Amino acid sequence: MADSTPSKRRGMPWHTVLEFLLHTTTKIGAVFMENTTTSPDVLERFLRYVQINTQSEDANCDQVPSSAVQFDLANVLAEELRELGAEDAHVTEHAYVCAHIPASAGAEDKPALGLIAHLDTTEVAPGAGVKPHIVHYEGGDLVCGTVDGKPVAMSTAKLPALNDLAGEDLVCSDGTTLLGADDKAGVAEIMSLVARIAQDPSLPHPALGICFCPDEEIGHGAELLDIDTFGCKYAYTVDGGPIGELEWECFNAAEATVRFEGQSIHPGDAKGRMVNAGNLFCDFNALLPYVQRPEYTEGYEGFYHLEGVSATVDHATARYIVRDHDAAKFQQKLDLVDAAASMLNQRLGEERVTVEIKQQYRNMAEIVRDYPELIDVAKEAYLACGVEPQVLPIRGGTDGAQLSFRGLPCPNLSTGGYCYHGVNEFVPVSSLVKMTDVLQELVARFA
Repeated sequence: MADSTPSKRRGMPWHTVLEFLLHTTTKIGAVFMENTTTSPDVLERFLRYVQINTQSEDANCDQVPSSAVQFDLANVLAEELRELGAEDAHVTEHAYVCAHIPASAGAEDKPALGLIAHLDTTEVAPGAGVKPHIVHYEGGDLVCGTVDGKPVAMSTAKLPALNDLAGEDLVCSDGTTLLGADDKAGVAEIMSLVARIAQDPSLPHPALGICFCPDEEIGHGAELLDIDTFGCKYAYTVDGGPIGELEWECFNAAEATVRFEGQSIHPGDAKGRMVNAGNLFCDFNALLPYVQRPEYTEGYEGFYHLEGVSATVDHATARYIVRDHDAAKFQQKLDLVDAAASMLNQRLGEERVTVEIKQQYRNMAEIVRDYPELIDVAKEAYLACGVEPQVLPIRGGTDGAQLSFRGLPCPNLSTGGYCYHGVNEFVPVSSLVKMTDVLQELVARFA
């Protein structure tokens, strides 16, 4: 691992971050109060947290955390947890926030339950300088902001779920950045539950383990969480989308880095001698099934996703992520990547295309299917709060995938957010509140 000394890795002191945010967040809350009779604790927390930049950096994936800024939110959360009575709340050298909440009276002998969310936001869209605001949505296009004189909008044609949200207050960014509901909505909901328990310790709950992880977005997730010290028999991640989602199946996932070595010759004298690495990439990409790209797949259908490419005549590098719920189909996809490279090398008569496969996570259904009670209890909690549970396969992964295979069965719950990983991301205020209610119902059923 890379050096993790405080000067390089710790970020700003928590109190400095809070002071910086206080004035802005107070103004946002005041605007919300003009239109509502209450400003929920979970909303206030969410508005504060999203303004703290926590983007992970895939280029630094050999260190945890991949970005020092993740310490900024980690330190704030640990201090808030201590203020709420979690005396053991702390931040590890790798930016994991861990804490424990004692069981309510009569539930001391029940197994401890974990609640987990992640600190980082994706780097695939701008994530620093988030300016959250609340839009009272009345139908039609959802306009979250204006950039360069053009509205940043999401239409009901592209997101039919908007038709069910007319009349709601929606938290959006200003259109220049993502919002960060993935996963600061989950963080805020867990923290708001802890605040409720601190205010009323008689609320039924087993001993709770709270963990906020770094680097979920780049595949590290809960890799370095000490599960034995965490001390929970089961856990839930709060890292899903629209309210009601309940997920215990995810993709099998790998990253494929493909490198192409060319040979540059003056184009006027290139016949029979030039090998254009950029063209080799184009040939390789054309060998992967067009219809198995993310934009053409849904449900249990897997995909090849080109995340980025750089190319010159001399050298090209392409990075793909490969996904499938079915283990056999997943392996077939990886085999096809290798076969495409071999085909080009055979055509060239020499090895100029190389493939590096990095396994990322496996389908947690292999583990969680043996714990159906976790799904049943979550369904009951949703229904008790008037939310219809939607059991869906995750078209992605969560920290729960890794944790499940490490011995901590861990399904995934919704946060309430929509349009993750882009500037159109938003979350209804009512979903933030309702998911906190769901968490309260959930922990009560383990007491």
